[in-house]
Amino acid sequence: MDPIDDQIINALKHRKPRRFEELLSKLGVSHNTLRLHLDDMAERGEITKEKRPSKGRGRPGFVYSAVSGSVRRSAPRVNRVTGVVSLSFERLSRVCRFEKGGYCKKLRGRCYASGCPQIR
Repeated sequence: MDPIDDQIINALKHRKPRRFEELLSKLGVSHNTLRLHLDDMAERGEITKEKRPSKGRGRPGFVYSAVSGSVRRSAPRVNRVTGVVSLSFERLSRVCRFEKGGYCKKLRGRCYASGCPQIR
């Protein structure tokens, strides 16, 4: 799990919904970094993003809140710049064509992260 995602979840726990600016000042990351993480987490269903009407002129703002009762899973993550997909070894072993019940057919031995032929 990404440390920034963990910080976002901790900032949103047991609190009222927070605006983007509040999260930005609390976490101390760049504007674009926070925006990307919030959008990805909302897509995965880890947080909710709700539109709030503005009190004056301009675009309406969004507020973010943690999803109650959700279990966080290690979902595959896609780097939007490089296109590289990263996922946990447990998740990789479930989709690996060489793994069969903890045994790696390619290595002809026990399946483990440090010797996995799928990880480069």
